[in-house]
Amino acid sequence: MDQKVPNAAQTQGASFPWLASYPPGVPATIETPPYRLLGDVAPDLAARRPTARAFTTIMPNGMAASLSFADVDRYSDEFAAFLRENLRLQTGDRVAVQIPNGLPYPVAAFGIFKAGCGLVNVNPLYTAHEMAHLFQDAEPAAIVAIDMFADKLANALQQAPIPHIILTEAASLFPIVSRHLIGFVQKYVRKEVPAPRFRHTAFAKALALGAASIRAGASVKDFTRGVEPSAIACLQYTGGTTGVSKGAMLTHRNLIMNVAQFLALHHEDMRESDHVLTVLPLYHIFAFTANMLGFFVVGAHNVLIPNPRPLTNLRKAFEKEPITFITGVNTLFNGLLNSPWFARNPPRSLRISVAGGMALQAAVAERWQKITGTPVIEGYGLSEASPVLTCNPASRAKLGSVGLPLPSTEIRCVDDHGDVVAIGEPGELIARGPQVMPGYWKQPGETKIVLRDGWLYTGDIAKMDAEGYFSIVDRRKDMIDVSGFKVFPNEVEAVLASLAGVKECAVIGVPDNATGEAVKAFIVRGDPALDASTVRDFCRCEVAGYKVPKFVEFREDLPKSNVGKILRKDLREIPAANTSEREI
Repeated sequence: MDQKVPNAAQTQGASFPWLASYPPGVPATIETPPYRLLGDVAPDLAARRPTARAFTTIMPNGMAASLSFADVDRYSDEFAAFLRENLRLQTGDRVAVQIPNGLPYPVAAFGIFKAGCGLVNVNPLYTAHEMAHLFQDAEPAAIVAIDMFADKLANALQQAPIPHIILTEAASLFPIVSRHLIGFVQKYVRKEVPAPRFRHTAFAKALALGAASIRAGASVKDFTRGVEPSAIACLQYTGGTTGVSKGAMLTHRNLIMNVAQFLALHHEDMRESDHVLTVLPLYHIFAFTANMLGFFVVGAHNVLIPNPRPLTNLRKAFEKEPITFITGVNTLFNGLLNSPWFARNPPRSLRISVAGGMALQAAVAERWQKITGTPVIEGYGLSEASPVLTCNPASRAKLGSVGLPLPSTEIRCVDDHGDVVAIGEPGELIARGPQVMPGYWKQPGETKIVLRDGWLYTGDIAKMDAEGYFSIVDRRKDMIDVSGFKVFPNEVEAVLASLAGVKECAVIGVPDNATGEAVKAFIVRGDPALDASTVRDFCRCEVAGYKVPKFVEFREDLPKSNVGKILRKDLREIPAANTSEREI
């Protein structure tokens, strides 16, 4: 669609008022992708900045290790060769990646791209049940997983086998002394690493085997011969607008163009000299595209945080590195502001922060500006759009707004009939651009719901002002946003319904100071002995922790429509009972 948005010289019409709000030097369109395939990125950066640090992992105790751009290119070549030459994977095969932030992640990701395979991001916090569901749908030929979750993986593999398993460690690619020390503490002192109950290949061995294949004559460039930019680069699982779990098919062109789009808007803000704090997990589409791809393309330095909980885990990173840029969600910024060690000594090198994934609260943005002396600006996107659709330019940010559409992006707010609403009036946000997915993996019916006549229907209600800035009026009606992670009521309700003693149930989101929103369950009991603790204990075995209801309220009945459908909107409007609601 990038050819359909007018350039800056054609802005007289009211359709694209945001073009006049662009800072100087920002193009209306991106005419040519900077790369053909994602596998081309690492070799380019290795040639441009071979010895500069690309990624650094910093542990909570301050132990750290780095990879240069040349290291990332070399190791990802080796991993690509391992996948194609040793495992005999074919072009288009999917490879799941289930590891927290750390040095193996970019190596595995770029290796998968170079192998001509598709990357499937998997949240390490998933339960075995959730993992098995995703594996059954994506059908990965291999998985790269961290050894700390080998027990859950073993249980998931019993339901959905994967032919090849590669295990990483928390300190993979660290210097040998540090790696052994960290591994010893995790395995024998803290007992955090279970013994794997399945055949697997260690990540280090996979790289060694790949290197041997290259020395024997394997050509990594040959792996992507014939691969087109329209090929699937990534399956990003999301509940979409309907709550049904499905994989957004993101192509090489989708992701490359999205990087080019937000770099064009932020050409003065994202710099080669930046040290960006990467707290959000790289398997989350925001950090995946903005941090791992975007800042890598710039030639900047990603500082990876394996586990941000508790927030004191970030302290060593601020002490060891001159952090200039932070990407995060509202709860991260709010949590840092409420941490005395941060508030007393905010990073003096910080220039700018970008919030996404959930609504940025104005009070948090204002306090951040006051404490750090730097702005935190907001953007908007979703997995189906790779994910960025809008963002505030740092020099022209509007508080409370998610900013301007990126170059080559067209956005409208429409009514229930698909007609464009007046400026300032709310309507469903629909978008089109080169970053929008071609559809959902093996879900043509769901694809037709959200992709209509070339437009992506987001299900979010927004409004546009006269200068082309957008603001989100309301998120998808039923989706719950817990610290930037999407929780879909249908999934939690299905789990609750399988618990003995639950007659009827419904799940909604309620405001929460700590996480933005929290999950609340309403239950009609079939067994009078059922209590909130039993409900939560059951859910913890079935879903990730952030999906477990924080509040449980028991009711005699639930509001229903005339056809028997439970009305969640009515539950949001009914005051909570005084005695039946309990908090963790």
